Amino acid sequence: MSDQEYRRAIGYANSAIDLLKRATIPPYPHFYELLYIYSTGVNPALNARINAILATGEPSVEMAESLYSEFLSSQDASERLTGVSARMSNRIEAMHDAIDTAMTTANAYSATLQTANGDLATEVPAARLKQMATSLLVETRRMQSANMALESTLEASRAEIATLQRDLDDVRREALLDPLTKVYNRKAFDDGLLRAVAQACDSGRPLCLMLIDIDHFKRFNDTWGHQTGDQVLRLVAMTVKSNIKGKDIAARYGGEEFGAILPDTDLEGALHVADSIRRAIQAKELLKRSTNEKLGRVTASFGVALFRRDENPSSLIERADRCLYAAKRAGRNTVIGEDALGAETVAA
Repeated sequence: MSDQEYRRAIGYANSAIDLLKRATIPPYPHFYELLYIYSTGVNPALNARINAILATGEPSVEMAESLYSEFLSSQDASERLTGVSARMSNRIEAMHDAIDTAMTTANAYSATLQTANGDLATEVPAARLKQMATSLLVETRRMQSANMALESTLEASRAEIATLQRDLDDVRREALLDPLTKVYNRKAFDDGLLRAVAQACDSGRPLCLMLIDIDHFKRFNDTWGHQTGDQVLRLVAMTVKSNIKGKDIAARYGGEEFGAILPDTDLEGALHVADSIRRAIQAKELLKRSTNEKLGRVTASFGVALFRRDENPSSLIERADRCLYAAKRAGRNTVIGEDALGAETVAA
């Protein structure tokens, strides 16, 4: 990134934060994303809607939530993939039509040339020569026009296919993201763990797996509703993601459970990371968006296991899961590594 691009991005970020403050909207990641995109001006429809709301002087969390759902929530990956496939099919059909037209014109031109070649093999009157020249000129121009149309279609197809490729890459990425929390989903987790295990076996480098379960999550849903539950999930996902780095993978493992794959990390290092995440989650106070009412603090329990050479991913997950449930039995809001369990318990 150039210095100019960096300064521009910082400007957009500052503008988004200023708007959050002015509108008294909590700086949750999805609201920040909404106003960052507004600041860039890349989505005219979104900007028009927000400008109209700001003109009334009455922005609210509910409006921001509605705008995010309308403009930024991920479409179903299969729906987007269907759209890309349809566009690709239309573009290929257009290319085939252009090629067919060019081939028909080329065949006609070739026939005209063959006829002219046969006529020129004999003595041809001047009037006939003039007629042949005129006919050849017409066919040549027709051939030139067909070639230009084909070139234009191929150029448009090249640009469209490049766009389709970018869209397809976006769909692939989105297919690996959990739409609510914006961290990787279970499929991405499973694929990432397979790769990490294979790399650990090849390199002999350490690999740790961390499983995280939000404490008393059902209580948040039952007491304050599913929107608050979603807020808790986003908060934990953001905290996990912001406290790992490099090749590490954060994913929503299922429900209120998250996982983190930590390549090149030994057990001591993984336990340190887990405790940093635990303390960061506990430090955040949950607010009810509509009223800013304090709902208390979120906590989570952690289980951490170290990969053993030549074991499979399922075995590693099973041991991390045992550590997680040991953490919950120990009173929650704690980190348990397999080193804290008896050898018999871990191997059971």
